[in-house]
Amino acid sequence: MTITGTLARYFGMRFLITLVAVLLGIFSLVILLDYVETMRRFSDAPNVSALIVAKTSLFRVPQITERILPFCVLIGAMSCYLSLSRKLELVVSRAAGMSAWQFIAPAVIVALGVGVIATTIYNPIAAVLQEKAKRLEADLTGNNEAGLQATVNGFWVSQRSDKGQSILNAPTSRDQGAVLNNVTAFVFDHDNRFLERVAAASATLRSGHWQLDDALVYAPGEPPREVAQYDLATNLTPEQVRETFSTPETVPFWQLRYFIDMAERAGLTATGYRLQYQKLLARPFQLAAMVMLAAAFSLRFVRFGGVQKMVLGGVACGFALYVMSKLTDDLSTAELIPPVVAAWLPAAIGAMTGFVVLLYQEDG
Repeated sequence: MTITGTLARYFGMRFLITLVAVLLGIFSLVILLDYVETMRRFSDAPNVSALIVAKTSLFRVPQITERILPFCVLIGAMSCYLSLSRKLELVVSRAAGMSAWQFIAPAVIVALGVGVIATTIYNPIAAVLQEKAKRLEADLTGNNEAGLQATVNGFWVSQRSDKGQSILNAPTSRDQGAVLNNVTAFVFDHDNRFLERVAAASATLRSGHWQLDDALVYAPGEPPREVAQYDLATNLTPEQVRETFSTPETVPFWQLRYFIDMAERAGLTATGYRLQYQKLLARPFQLAAMVMLAAAFSLRFVRFGGVQKMVLGGVACGFALYVMSKLTDDLSTAELIPPVVAAWLPAAIGAMTGFVVLLYQEDG
């Protein structure tokens, strides 16, 4: 192996070791804070042991760590390059004929590999643990409706059957959408003509129909009538509804395509699942962009001074990318921009920013 090859392998291992140390530190800090907060929330709940609270926090933290993974890569890369610069190892490498692009290439390759592992292996594990954490939290609070959180307008289900079309709305649900509470149903015929509105205390999905209990039916030109049980035909199965109502964050990467198809066949929007799928596909490139961004602010030799400004500049750029990512996510959720653009735009801008700065520093 040549000198440059040996140094490239060395830089790659240094970055990987630093990244693992940062991840372990962040994971420990997050789980400690989450455990303390969870203990505070359930301090008044009876029969809640510290072990169950710790188990809930342990299940929830992997997904939290997954969200801040790009920042861990940014901090790990900056720490690695600043350490190499402080020990004059970059100076020696320059003397051996290596350029900045050769410094960065091993870390970029490692970041791409970490991103692939995070998407294909870590994400499915974190998603399953997050779902278990929700169930444990629901058991602790005694509130079985905590599996799904209602939006401002509640949950909406649009469906078709051999008897026509109907739209259901409910502010809360249980069993991942199989049981709806305080339901309002709008019933139409095959020609999309409005037939009646049904308000019920609850709706339970049975085989081939929704069972609406304690219903009040409003039909045009007729007085309201009370019905103990109202059966509303549907072509949805309990399994389809549970899968459709699962939040995108609790769906493993390998099942997202299936959930997208299920949501579309059920007449529901699949924007959230599409956005999550594209974000996971873009994750390796986002981590590589973070390495390039970190290198742009940390390859300067320490003896030249200005280290504090470099670190602050790198952190500020990382925060700006985070704000941009949240903004694009909100725009995609509102269906103002496609999910592909929302997921890939922050990674592209981060990579281009780091590339341009490094190009200017190296080649003027």
